[in-house]
Amino acid sequence: MDPNSVKSAFSNLALGQVMAAAARDLQKEMLDQDKAQASSSVNQEVDLDELIDDPELEKLHAERIAALKKEAEKRQILKNQGHGEYREITEGDFLGEVTGSELVICHFYHKEFYRCKIMDKHLKSLAPKHIGNKFIKLDAENAPFFVAKLAVRTLPCVILFRKGIAVDRLIGFQDLGGKDDFTTKALENLLIKKGMVSEKKNDDEDADDDYSDGFHRNVRSSVDPNSDSD
Repeated sequence: MDPNSVKSAFSNLALGQVMAAAARDLQKEMLDQDKAQASSSVNQEVDLDELIDDPELEKLHAERIAALKKEAEKRQILKNQGHGEYREITEGDFLGEVTGSELVICHFYHKEFYRCKIMDKHLKSLAPKHIGNKFIKLDAENAPFFVAKLAVRTLPCVILFRKGIAVDRLIGFQDLGGKDDFTTKALENLLIKKGMVSEKKNDDEDADDDYSDGFHRNVRSSVDPNSDSD
């Protein structure tokens, strides 16, 4: 056999293999492009109005709106009962106030005592944050009957009521390190430990206010995965 013929045959075979491989690569690339275009076409064809009209999405939206409405009504009832603010009451109001709500935090104070003013500052900060609790204060000088009845001997004295029953108390700052510079968070943690307030994991009011914007933002994100989700 002619050596040159053999060499030519092998060259042609190698060239054929290279061309076949190139053809396969080209075919794979074209298939990948077709798939990408098909996927992009599907995303582009999603109609925003159709997505918003989706029954399951509408159901979830309606359930959330109903829950927010119920929560708003509950908050309004509590506000009507004096929750959400730190208020001063009189001795004549005392029984009605402590029996009118499930959880009541009452500060017996003296207007000239510096430490009572410190306690006032912290309770005033906590009241709007824990709307499930009623925060009130009573001038001990003007409430001799209940001062004697509840054996209030050291001021400030914060008595914790559950369903009208005094279940615990904070006497001075002895549970707060015995110092004047304790933080509002330290007092909050103490009240959480005593089961009087609930730990706040997030700001519920901000979450409620942002829900509508978040709902539509999530819809947009499901249509365009590159949209800004903040």
